Amino acid sequence: MPETRTADPSLHLADAFTSFRIPASDRGERVVHGKKLRAVTPHTLLGRWQPTPDRPGVVDIIERTHEGRLEWLLGVRTARMAASPFGLLRGTANLMAWDVAHLPSTGVQTTACGDAHIGNIGFYRSPEGALVIDLNDFDEAHTGAWEWDLRRLVASIWVLGRDNGASEGECDEAVHACVRAYRDEVSFLSKQPLLWRAYNHLDVESLGDTVTETSLRDEIERAAKAARKRTSDRHLPKLTGDAASTRIAEDPPVVTHPSEEEFEALAEGLDAYLATLTPQWRRIVGGYTLHDIAHKVVGVGSVGLRAWVALLVGSRPDDVLFLQLKEARRSVLAPFVHGDTARHAHQGQRVVEYQQQLQTVSDPLLGWTTVGEHQYYVRQFRNMKGGVPLDAMSATALVDYAGIVGHLLAKGHARTSGASVISGYLGKSDAPADAFAAFARDYADQTEADHAQLVKAVKTGRLPTA
Repeated sequence: MPETRTADPSLHLADAFTSFRIPASDRGERVVHGKKLRAVTPHTLLGRWQPTPDRPGVVDIIERTHEGRLEWLLGVRTARMAASPFGLLRGTANLMAWDVAHLPSTGVQTTACGDAHIGNIGFYRSPEGALVIDLNDFDEAHTGAWEWDLRRLVASIWVLGRDNGASEGECDEAVHACVRAYRDEVSFLSKQPLLWRAYNHLDVESLGDTVTETSLRDEIERAAKAARKRTSDRHLPKLTGDAASTRIAEDPPVVTHPSEEEFEALAEGLDAYLATLTPQWRRIVGGYTLHDIAHKVVGVGSVGLRAWVALLVGSRPDDVLFLQLKEARRSVLAPFVHGDTARHAHQGQRVVEYQQQLQTVSDPLLGWTTVGEHQYYVRQFRNMKGGVPLDAMSATALVDYAGIVGHLLAKGHARTSGASVISGYLGKSDAPADAFAAFARDYADQTEADHAQLVKAVKTGRLPTA
């Protein structure tokens, strides 16, 4: 597998910053270095899409990712991917990781989301109680090239646009809006103090002020209103079927209960999770009592992985907390950065730490644990989470929203590493946006071809479906 090329060793993300005595590199020098990278990797190369001769087949790679998953949910996973090309793109982050890792790259590394498609942006509650919008899925987060994230984001925009009936010109406009917003935000943040970048975030009120497209503004307002209602207390009747009940209602195959042996193992895992919280939050969360645990299917790519919801109750019946334990595996980017040797001893810890790097504000209850042979990260299940509906988004709204998600991806990258170098490389012209648009169009073609192969495999019975 090819190694990510980095022209300057200082561009690698350090394992830890352990001394104040190491001089900070000069921003101007880093910008100049970024400009010099254009000679090594011209902007036009970012527009290239050419599958490698040994590219895995889409059906083969889906079957490979089914290994170790819950077999009775594999048909659900396949059905969700077969529903549309966008569903397939969402469920095959591993295939796209292969693809982008074999394309020309600047070699500038940052903390990459790893699965930065347009559907992985959403609302959630900050520790201060504000509703913010940011990247919100970090199962595949890892050190990696910034282009890998931006390639996946622009491809998802084009694929979604086609699914929603947008013209090729409208898809092109949306991708250009995304890349320009990314370019401009990276440039802006690279000039700001490090602490300022760390605090800077986008809340829903500010988001509404920046949106110009009327239908998108209305959708954001509706989605934000719904998200504010998604809290543990409001969700209790829906999950339990009765506001007075403390047992999660069965809804096979989406919601099912573990065996007594599994319940005890998960309960021990939750106790161990407490030790990964800060003392302040450990004291608060430790005041709740575990009442029930159930397996609940979530997402597309995650279907078949173990995802448990735990119902905890405080000192009175209406004081409830739902925690989610979600199985964490090695990032799909990891083999293209570290080869066959895993760098992270605990994959749940990896997800938590990279999430905290990429988000300006994160869930304070993030932690990790191990249950049997499976590693998990833990988070609040209901935390005012939500998102803008994508399946009926108009072409004009997509252009507006694409700019927002490009802006948010830039925020995440600029908080970690490489902002000045990336800014220097991108410059001020539209050449990078033109290149990423060319890539997005061609990769959308590839995704549709892959989707046709998936549908064929379902029809012939090679892949299960529900």
